[in-house]
Amino acid sequence: MKTNKIVYYITTSLLSLLILFSAAMYFFNHEEVAKMFTSFGYPTYIIYPYAIVKLLGLVALWFFGSSVIKEWAYAGFSFAFILAFFAHVMIGDGEQMGAVVAMVLLLISYTTQKKISNG
Repeated sequence: MKTNKIVYYITTSLLSLLILFSAAMYFFNHEEVAKMFTSFGYPTYIIYPYAIVKLLGLVALWFFGSSVIKEWAYAGFSFAFILAFFAHVMIGDGEQMGAVVAMVLLLISYTTQKKISNG
């Protein structure tokens, strides 16, 4: 049980840092992110709302117990990372490893969280 908690907190912390870095880029380096979104074919007006949703997802992961909201946060991040992976693959920029790392961290965080909550 103790090992599961350690793994959970390490992976969730690393995942949180990755997501915080991403959201910070959306807020503080908007021009570069807008270029990237345009190259993906995404509208640039979703950059700020997407950053806010990422931050709300982190709040759900850290501050909501074993609840439906936490499950939805994990699901939302899963969709975001899968879509990010394929967006990078489709434009061929070679930047998809960030999404792979995020997905691995998310899967480990989710499975260890389930082990902890199920006792």
